[in-house]
Formats: sequence, structure tokens, C-alpha cells
Amino acid sequence: MADEVKDQSKKEPPQSVLAKSLTVGFVAGILWSALGAISYYFHFSEVSAASFIFRSFWQTSWTGSFLGEALAVLIVGLLSIFVSLVYYILLKQWNGIWPGFGLGVALFGVLFFLLNPIFGAVPHWNELSSNSLVTNFCLFILYGVFIGYSISFESHEYNQRAK
Repeated sequence: MADEVKDQSKKEPPQSVLAKSLTVGFVAGILWSALGAISYYFHFSEVSAASFIFRSFWQTSWTGSFLGEALAVLIVGLLSIFVSLVYYILLKQWNGIWPGFGLGVALFGVLFFLLNPIFGAVPHWNELSSNSLVTNFCLFILYGVFIGYSISFESHEYNQRAK
């Protein structure tokens, strides 16, 4: 019994800000792409993560299934680790929601305007319904704010403890 109390009183070593940032990126990718898949399922949006990742390159039946969506959500989570790493390197010292807001807008612009010709299953932005554009724009903004604010907060807290 005394050993259990000793084990419970031990604190886990704190994670570094970088490790927390990478975790935040993965969680953000899973969370917001899953919400995007749900919005696709309920016809709020004409595109989902699977549209970008699978349907643009393979025209098979499994890409439209639950398995295709789940794998696409997982891949977005993994790709989001890279996005959070870039944010950590370039923007972690900025506080507030605005840098994350800018990240979300920039990612939306890159995927829907700049890289759109690569993704054959994603209609051109002027062919998408207004519901689809607004839904995806809001999801990207929430994704960016989630990553940006979480990383900036952790960085700020770490710097406060160091002082």
C-alpha cells in the first residue's frame, strides 16, 4: 500500500514545448478533419479529407467508404504534425488567436486555390456551393486557431516558468 502511495506521488516529467506542439498538431488534424468528414456526411460540404488524399488519385470504391474517410483523417493528423512544427519554428512567440487565424486562412488558400489543380476530386473553388466554402473556411480557421493558440500558450507558459 505504501508503495502505491509513493508511485502516485511521483510526478511525470514535463513534456517539452516541442513535444506538446507536435501532439497538438496531431490532435488538431484528427479533430478538425473528423469534423470535416462529418460535415461531408451531412452534406454541409462537398469535399472531405478523403477527397484531397484518396479520391483525387484513386477512383476505387473503398475511397468513399468509412475506411477511406478514417484513413484520410489519420493521414491528415500525421500531416498536421508538420504544420505544427512549422508553426512552432516560425510563430510560437506570437500570442493571441490572430496568428492561428492567419494560418487557417493561408492553409485554406493554399489547398483550395493554389494546389487545387493537383486534386482532381475537389471542384474548383467557384464550382463549390457557398455552404461548402463557408464550412471549409470555418473548419480551416478553427484548425489554425487551435494549433496557433495551443502552441503559443504552451510556449508562453514555459517561458513564464523559466523566469
